[in-house]
This record gives sequence, structure tokens and C-alpha cells, in this order.
Amino acid sequence: MYRKCFKRLFDIIFSALALIALSPVMLIVAILVRIKLGSPVIFKQQRPGIDGKIFTMYKFRTMTDERNENGELLPDDIRLTKFGKFLRSTSLDELPELWNILKGDMSVVGPRPLLVDYLEHYNEFQSRRHEVRPGLTGLAQVNGRNATTWDERFSFDVQYIENVSLVQDIRIGFLTIGMVFKREGISPENSVTMESFVKSKESKHEKVYRS
Repeated sequence: MYRKCFKRLFDIIFSALALIALSPVMLIVAILVRIKLGSPVIFKQQRPGIDGKIFTMYKFRTMTDERNENGELLPDDIRLTKFGKFLRSTSLDELPELWNILKGDMSVVGPRPLLVDYLEHYNEFQSRRHEVRPGLTGLAQVNGRNATTWDERFSFDVQYIENVSLVQDIRIGFLTIGMVFKREGISPENSVTMESFVKSKESKHEKVYRS
């Protein structure tokens, strides 16, 4: 009942109230992004949502557009400034996603929306992450955030889907607040961004799922 009816109602109420309450913060962040990183202030990217349906996800920009002599973008670790790292570590860059939640593209809690390019690499187990709306936060985010492996993240995603409940969502919400204040698991070791996902061999989590 919660998954089919009340979860969406909660998303609408939460995102609407959060957008109103946090509008001054979002305005300040938008101004600082414009001053420090330039335009556009909002980063837009296509991501797959529930049932693999593509939507446009919104975030505050965290990188510059610095390019080399050939016009190619410089590596992420160069374009990600100190200010951009601050936005990511505090999750302030995620605030525009509240609009995605209000629209119905996303949920407050669910598997994080990944890149469209990854769709063709998913197997049956990994594709289950699209059985629910992607979330602003999720079970994987409170169990290591970006410091986990891909196998671990997919395992947490499926675990969440199989146990969707109000209690679990509330628990993940409170754990997320703690993670933000501690600024843990912001990025993998020796990298500023999560490594790209490529099709992998069946993991131990998938073997358990199939057994």
C-alpha cells in the first residue's frame, strides 16, 4: 500500500515544502555558482527513471568548462574546483532534484539515477533498479555512498526494492542527514568521480538472487 499510494504522496508533500523552505538557500547557491563557475548555473543531464523512462535531471553545476588547446574538456579532477567539491560534499548540488521529485521523475528515496549509457550493460539483476523511481538518496548512499563498488551498489538497490516501506525510507532519510554532516563516501579512493560502469561478470550477489 505504501509503495503504490503513500510513497508518491509523501514525495509530493516533502518536495513542495522543501522547495519553499530551501528557496533562499538555493538562490544563494545559484548566485555563487554563477560567480565562481559561470553559466549555466543548472547542470542538466538525461537519466533513466522508473521502467527505464528517460527524464532530465537537474543539479547545480560543480565543474568549470576548462578545455585544452584542442577544445576538449579537461579531466574532472582539474575542472572540479574547491567550491564544487564543497557543493558535492554537502549535497547542496542535489537541491534542484527536488523539482524532479515534485514532477514525478524521482522519489525522495530510491536507487540513484545513473547514466543512460549504462542501460545497455545491465543484466536482469541490475535492471531491477528501474522497478521504482530513482531517489535523491538511497540504501547504497547510506552504506558507503560513492566509495562502494558497483556490485555493492546494485545489491543495495535490489535490497531496497524488495523491502520498500515507510520505516525503511525514514531510516534512510535520517542516515542520509548523518552522512551529509560527516561528509563520508563523497568520492571513491584516488578519484573525484565514480568510475564508469562496464558490463561485468555475475557477482556473488546475483548468484544468491538467482539461486
